[in-house]
Amino acid sequence: MTSPAARRLGVGLRAWVVGVAILLLAPTLVVIPMSLGAGESFAFPPKHWSTHWYHEFFTSSQWMASLRSSIEIGTLAAALATILGVVAALGLDRARFPGRSALQSAMMAPIIVPGIVVAVAIYGVFLRWHLNGTVTGFVLAHTVLGMPFVIALASTSLAGYDRTVELAAASLGASPLTTVRRITIPLLAPGILSGFVFAFATSLDEVVVALFLQTPDVRTLPVQMYIAVTAELDPTIAAASTMIVLVTTLVLLAPILGRRTRT
Repeated sequence: MTSPAARRLGVGLRAWVVGVAILLLAPTLVVIPMSLGAGESFAFPPKHWSTHWYHEFFTSSQWMASLRSSIEIGTLAAALATILGVVAALGLDRARFPGRSALQSAMMAPIIVPGIVVAVAIYGVFLRWHLNGTVTGFVLAHTVLGMPFVIALASTSLAGYDRTVELAAASLGASPLTTVRRITIPLLAPGILSGFVFAFATSLDEVVVALFLQTPDVRTLPVQMYIAVTAELDPTIAAASTMIVLVTTLVLLAPILGRRTRT
């Protein structure tokens, strides 16, 4: 039976969590009503309501091209980061060699080093390789930025992984490839899916590296938003921001909804 003190502590912690969530989400959610304003400039709350700026967003060739580029680049980068990150996490978990811990820490560098430093480094290398302004360059750059999340989440799944199931599969005649395909990957699926989601969200939201790599032909949505807000204060940016919030939220909720559906 829970004591009154423990119940009070539980209520206090829940209230604290709700307060922190409101503090973090409120500035983001303000964008949604602003995007529904009918005025020619930003206003909160809007005096008149309209979907005019969503019409501008979905009928603009520039905005739609940048949205397609973001989704295409994000999907490819997330898939590549997931494949490479899971393999790297398996190697770090099962191999024992000098400098393993240092190598694991180095793989986290893209999320530790300031973004502008990473952007300048990628720009310098890609300029020599003629990858600036190409979809391939964007995918490789965003793969580098997303891989640390995949490695971290896959490593977390591996921490609670029981390898005796692999020994059992091998004793029953399963080949190493079959064991990985039918035992290892399904058991690590939650971590792998979460890694893919975070890699995709990272690519969708990234703007610093994309500013260095972008050209008029290949431009992601965050870069288009940055250019629009520096050139003129166009309320279409609020509609674009709302789209990013909605897509990112759906992507982040996908693993949770998937687990509830399975249960």
